[in-house]
Amino acid sequence: MKNGVALTLHAHLPFVLNHGRWPHGADWLNEAAAETYLPLLAAMRNLERDGVPFKINIGLSPVLCEQLASPAFREEFSLYLETKVQAARENAGGFAARGETALEKLAHGWERFYSDTRDHWCNQWGGSILDGFRYFLKTGNLEIMTCAATHGYMPLLGRDTACQAQIRIAVATHRKHFGMAPRGIWLPECAYRPAYTWSPPVGARWPATARKATDEFLSESGLTFFVIDTHMLRGGQAVGLYLARFEALRKLWARFERETRKPLDAERSPHRPYWVHSNPEGRAPVCVFTRDPDTGIVVWSGEHGYPGDGAYLDFHKKHFPGGLRYWRVTRPKSELHEKEIYEPEKIEARLDENAAHFVGLARRLLSGAGQGDEPRILTAPYDAELYGHWWFEGVRFLEKAIRGFAASPDVETVRLGDHLEAHPPEEVIALPEGSWGQGGFHWIWLNEHTQWTWDRIYDAEDRMEKLAGELTRREQAGVPGTRQLREVLSIAARELLMMEASDWQFLISTWSARDYAEMRLARHAGDFGSVAGIADKLLTGQLPGEEEQILLANLSNRDFAFAGVDPALWARVDHP
Repeated sequence: MKNGVALTLHAHLPFVLNHGRWPHGADWLNEAAAETYLPLLAAMRNLERDGVPFKINIGLSPVLCEQLASPAFREEFSLYLETKVQAARENAGGFAARGETALEKLAHGWERFYSDTRDHWCNQWGGSILDGFRYFLKTGNLEIMTCAATHGYMPLLGRDTACQAQIRIAVATHRKHFGMAPRGIWLPECAYRPAYTWSPPVGARWPATARKATDEFLSESGLTFFVIDTHMLRGGQAVGLYLARFEALRKLWARFERETRKPLDAERSPHRPYWVHSNPEGRAPVCVFTRDPDTGIVVWSGEHGYPGDGAYLDFHKKHFPGGLRYWRVTRPKSELHEKEIYEPEKIEARLDENAAHFVGLARRLLSGAGQGDEPRILTAPYDAELYGHWWFEGVRFLEKAIRGFAASPDVETVRLGDHLEAHPPEEVIALPEGSWGQGGFHWIWLNEHTQWTWDRIYDAEDRMEKLAGELTRREQAGVPGTRQLREVLSIAARELLMMEASDWQFLISTWSARDYAEMRLARHAGDFGSVAGIADKLLTGQLPGEEEQILLANLSNRDFAFAGVDPALWARVDHP
């Protein structure tokens, strides 16, 4: 019986359509589609064509699926590809005029890349990336997991109704796009919170309240597994130095330490699944798979991992106009002016070596993971956009690694859901609070730069819960005129979901697109407040004015994801 390797990717982008294009906005989605999603589909086609057995796990966030399925994306992506082809041609002409032969050759390579991408998208998948993922789901090669609706950071959401809505909408959206319920979920930022008496880490809006564990929301929606970081399995002290720097985090950690049992068990193996069952009187337990740390560092690390190889295409240095890349990493800490010209002919040998090392490492780790009747499983989770986008050659690395596993006598690639069904865990464990973010706790999403965002989110969650509760009471009582209130609150709910995306705090804390993230959260907070004000007027019997009707129509068109979402999800917690 072979041990299993669960290659696990997480594909997600916040809602960017209709919210700018470049440098921040729709081009994030266009770049990921061209450099990650379509190359992944092409690699799977290659494997299928060559008869190579393979299994891959991928989480497609609901908000990403809503965008990829939209006509707005198809128009944006078509324009993007044409723009890139034209930029490559113009670059080639400029390089030729200056006698820069090597750069001219690379520019023609980019022209072929984007032309081939357009052909693959249109001819292979009919202009639908989701059709490609659906195809490999049906063939059994893919395990498609869901994620919270807009990637809301579950441990810090202020209300259980907010957590409930993020998960319920996720499952419903998955059914909409893939015709079946998901078996598993990639929790945003791999973040988990156990059940305990919780109060908001910022402000004093409501008293400490008994909060449900994250796994309870998953179980109630029929989800059977999720993925965590290694330190959360063993209960290690991974909170780092940030507690000393930020009062709100200290308070949150103190309450968690006081009211929960934090396990510490170095014997727990990341190569075994475990049950998590926070409420024995509730529904079924949920399985947890754990990130293998050794195969993580060789891919994640830009300095010590494969992407830091000097031969690979550099992500940061770009040529303008066009934004195309012509230089290689050179050295992991090279300044931009030190980058040397990319040499594609040297890439295959580096990919072969890296893929062989990865396969050998996984085999050694599993062979030393202990003996027994049950096969071990090595879970290797990564952001999908690392492959192809940040590490341009990364998708080809994945394909080569999969071919290596297929030729291995003792290891095979597996889907997480299949492994769970064939080899269910025997042990139930408790998990600590944490994430796979820097420091292992919540610092990236809650710090002195992001506290204001949670002030806005908590205010909106509280207001949404009260308005949704009033809607439900009126509908149950048969009060006339509730349909318009429901429609207005559905728009308010979508603005709240957009606010809750963990991307905004991440971009603020990392300074990678701080102004854009601050603008987006403030915009959705303001729009939520305006729509909630219209709902308040309806509750007093007033009808929206002409400008308010225009606002509602504009918001409904602009933020089209999750159209018709049920506001009742925020009215009460269905499973206390």
